[in-house]
Amino acid sequence: MAMMPPEPRGQQSGHQNATAPIMGETGGLLAETDATTTPLARRRVGRVKIFAGRYARNTSAVVGLAMFVLLVLFALCGGLFTSYSYTDTDFLAIGFPPSVQGSAGAQGSAGAHWFGTNDAGNDLYAQVVHGLQRSLTIALTVSVGTTAIAALLGGLAAYFGGWVQRIVLGTVYLLLVVPTFLILALVSNSTGGDWRWLIVVLTVFGWMMLARVIHSLALTVRERDYVTAARYLGVSPLRIIQRHILPNIASLLVINFALGVVATVLAETGLSFLGFGVKIPDVTLGSLLQAGAGTLAASPWLFWFPAAVLSLLTISMALISDGLRDAFDPTSRASRRKANARNSSRRGASR
Repeated sequence: MAMMPPEPRGQQSGHQNATAPIMGETGGLLAETDATTTPLARRRVGRVKIFAGRYARNTSAVVGLAMFVLLVLFALCGGLFTSYSYTDTDFLAIGFPPSVQGSAGAQGSAGAHWFGTNDAGNDLYAQVVHGLQRSLTIALTVSVGTTAIAALLGGLAAYFGGWVQRIVLGTVYLLLVVPTFLILALVSNSTGGDWRWLIVVLTVFGWMMLARVIHSLALTVRERDYVTAARYLGVSPLRIIQRHILPNIASLLVINFALGVVATVLAETGLSFLGFGVKIPDVTLGSLLQAGAGTLAASPWLFWFPAAVLSLLTISMALISDGLRDAFDPTSRASRRKANARNSSRRGASR
């Protein structure tokens, strides 16, 4: 039987080498994909861990976060510790001081008025819980809305420039000179103090200053090489703003969101204190302060309990915003320490 001649060694190696590059290229592509996606995700997680670690090392920021969490839990679960609603009236306990014993002699949370009652017999504890809920709802909604509007319009004005920039900045300057307080007063009186309209008005007239700051920072980010490269590659403008411009000023957005909560709470409190905020039967911390200020001598608990909760809320958000600033920009904390050290040394030298 004739035997087939063996295949030359060069051809065998040729077949093997023909398939080797394909496997090598495929493996290289997979390795390249893993190298470009996985480290990016890990890098983002690493940044979050770094920011969280910096924040956790700030004792005052952790205290502020704990205070805010406790206030949120109090607003959500505080109503479970009383049998009264904020609109219920106890005619046997009108102007009742804080007590663990209710009007009917019941002990515990069943009939007790923890914070006392007002002149109408409403339980102040239930009103403070509901007022904190309403104030947090207004503050968080307005802060989210103003931050989103400012980021979008400021980023669009900085990226496109030209007539878009003129329209956005013209609107900003126009709204800055509009008498906001008069509009708030008119809207409040015409809508009966509805908290939803208060959110709308505070959002519409609360984004301008932040939009100017974002516009100034986005102008510098727009000239970076990666933004120019993304533009030449045909990436859409909205995607460039979303993926390249706004993330580079995310620290400003986060810090201003926290500060916006404080500003909105104080604005709502001032409006309600002057009688232009939320009207009864609905209550907020500001309206409770306005009602308690008139009876401060006869019934001081009507003022001091809402004032204490409002103070804790503003202090907690101020500590959180300060901690966020130090977490995103560690040099700010070091510069403050150096400034304090210089001031203390100068005081010692002057003495």
